[in-house]
Amino acid sequence: MQHGTDRLASVTTTLTYLVKCAEKPYVHTEALTGDSEPHYFAEQEEREVTIHDGRPLADRLSLDRQGFELHARDTAVDDLYDDAAVESAYYAEVETLIRELTGASRVVIFDHTRRSDAEQRTIRGPASRVHNDYTERSGPERIREVLGEDRAAELGDVSVAQINLWRPISGPVKRSPLALLDASSLDLDDLMATDLVYPDRTGEIYHLAYNPNQRWYCFPDMRRDEFLLIKGYDSRCDGRVRFTPHTAFRDPRTPPDAPPRESIEVRTLAFF
Repeated sequence: MQHGTDRLASVTTTLTYLVKCAEKPYVHTEALTGDSEPHYFAEQEEREVTIHDGRPLADRLSLDRQGFELHARDTAVDDLYDDAAVESAYYAEVETLIRELTGASRVVIFDHTRRSDAEQRTIRGPASRVHNDYTERSGPERIREVLGEDRAAELGDVSVAQINLWRPISGPVKRSPLALLDASSLDLDDLMATDLVYPDRTGEIYHLAYNPNQRWYCFPDMRRDEFLLIKGYDSRCDGRVRFTPHTAFRDPRTPPDAPPRESIEVRTLAFF
């Protein structure tokens, strides 16, 4: 995949991790507190890391080896802030893309979210701590919620992966880009199950503890006609990667007048 950019092949920056502790971390979400940021009940730390340009490797990346892939395909939906258009036309595009690119026999879309780091934002900000959206427990729970208990039980032996399709709403992305961990460099002992407390329920995600062996990638200046596939959970325990920690990060090369990052991610279940 060719892309015209004069940015350096790697950048040194800091990422925010959680520190391992005996007690399970928990987070009071914005929905619970009413604040613009969640409240963390866990020790956090910033660590300096090198984030590599993933573009030279784009043709060799795999959901099953690294946990993410970069692709170029435009969308026919002009306004990705239009929920009706997103839930009809864009969902259909996403389903087709994931079927085509993964070989899934069936794709179920269960929601989408938009993020922006604009100062006066009315939507969620980029996630600023290294995390993975699902855990060994919450992955199967999400499948049961989406399909229903009976249907999930019927499909108990069918392989399923939770895959996000992440796309810039406008581009190129200059601020708060996404860093992705090469999941083949993940030590599973560094995953920390964390409770997310909402007004009516408690979810669970993984946060990540720092490990110098972790290898990070980003894709500078992502355009609107590009998207990432990111694996959040895989039911298969056969050696392929199952979780892909990621986070937004502060890129020291970002121009001071760079426009806000705006992105949309569609969450899906892919069946194999």
